[in-house]
Amino acid sequence: MDNAPIGIFDSGLGGLTVARAIIDKLPDEDILYLGDTKNAPYGPRPIAQVREMTLAGLDELASRGVKALVIACNTATAAALSDARERYWIDAGIPVIEVITPAARAAVVATRNRRVGVIGTEATIRSEAYANALAAVPDLTVFTQACPRFVPFVEQGITHGEELEKVAREYLEPLREATVDTLVLGCTHYPLLTGIIGRVMGEGVTLVTSSEATANLTYNTLVDRNMLHEPRSGATEAQYRFLTTAEETSFSHLARRFLGPEVGQAERVCVEGTC
Repeated sequence: MDNAPIGIFDSGLGGLTVARAIIDKLPDEDILYLGDTKNAPYGPRPIAQVREMTLAGLDELASRGVKALVIACNTATAAALSDARERYWIDAGIPVIEVITPAARAAVVATRNRRVGVIGTEATIRSEAYANALAAVPDLTVFTQACPRFVPFVEQGITHGEELEKVAREYLEPLREATVDTLVLGCTHYPLLTGIIGRVMGEGVTLVTSSEATANLTYNTLVDRNMLHEPRSGATEAQYRFLTTAEETSFSHLARRFLGPEVGQAERVCVEGTC
């Protein structure tokens, strides 16, 4: 057993979709979440800069004694996964869990016509992380589309409306024309837009998010290493702490809207380059 918290890192609010799934899957676990909202969005930034910011955020979580690290951001995963696994898992014994491989596996299971679409930030699509993850699957055709304006909408708390739907139709029309039957939401912000994405793509298209699959991977990783929190009695509850590199009040407000009442008042922290 290991009663230390699980650390979850994201560029902002999107990783809360992963946090929600982990909380539901592992209700005894304490959670320490860090959203680098000051530097969001990561998508337009150079990969080298994203790698630096991601490792700085993971360093902050590791310094606070987490037992596992979840990179709940596709762009950060694409930029820093290899370095993170060497720094924390190999050198420090802290498992590092990511979001791209679980989502790719789920898409392979879901597709019927072997035509899979992937939407993500500019950096994630440019990295070809999903194309590489799916490259070994026979008879599978992958279509990708960057959707850079989606993250700013979510970070502002906008999840519906005429302007957003217009943008969604512009981004998603090439994938509709490609007749994909499965669409990977390759950014953890995008599950907060499933209503409008599903409306545009139509009922025949399965939307795949990484949240549930990543929660399953987190569960299996902890079980395999005997790292689960000891069972709680009725008198104790799991503790959830939320850190942000930007203004904490607005983060807390939006986080409660997207995650639920588990979010208390967030704490502002200084991570390298954000002070």
